[in-house]
Amino acid sequence: MNAVQLIDPTAIVWSAPEADRAGRPLLVLLHGYGSNEGDLFGLAPHLPLQPVIAALRAPLRAGPGHSWYELDGATNQTRSDGADAAARGVLRWLDGVQATSVGLLGFSQGGAMSIHLMRHAPERFAYAVSLAGFVVPGDAPADVRLAALAPPVFWGRGTEDTVIPRSFIEATQRWLPHHSTLTERIYEGLGHSVSDAELADVVTFLQAQYA
Repeated sequence: MNAVQLIDPTAIVWSAPEADRAGRPLLVLLHGYGSNEGDLFGLAPHLPLQPVIAALRAPLRAGPGHSWYELDGATNQTRSDGADAAARGVLRWLDGVQATSVGLLGFSQGGAMSIHLMRHAPERFAYAVSLAGFVVPGDAPADVRLAALAPPVFWGRGTEDTVIPRSFIEATQRWLPHHSTLTERIYEGLGHSVSDAELADVVTFLQAQYA
């Protein structure tokens, strides 16, 4: 039986009340390891107005916050299994959400999840934004379908990011061009964070998706 890590619907931060969400696209925000649903929601005032924004809380406890999958003693297999379980939980939550389209934006481990969700159900997502993210090692159920669809993906990272292993970055560089219509941006001197220049590029990318 495939494991599922369920999303807590009471922990979601929304940009609009339920009455104002109908007939609009949805943008799902996925925070990084050890963080929480309020983290990326700080970007909301800078993002396009068309989509309703929903910032999710990852299902596992991790330090002061939460994570999508465990890192302690993680092997590539446990990362893959954990990301699969988290993706199934997000997809199950989305089953109950009405939206004209769904986009994904994640940072770090959440950026990995934005790509991983497409690797489970590429038909369900209009695009993904992965900031300081990567492709989770291993295969996922819909990799072949994802390659055929090649949806828009924005991947941004800094040259001074020492958190994400170099091997993960190199693997992502090889993988994404064959599974997406890729917009890749590299920011000189940026560490494991999001800069004003990167945010401006993300907004430009998002505006193109809603044009």
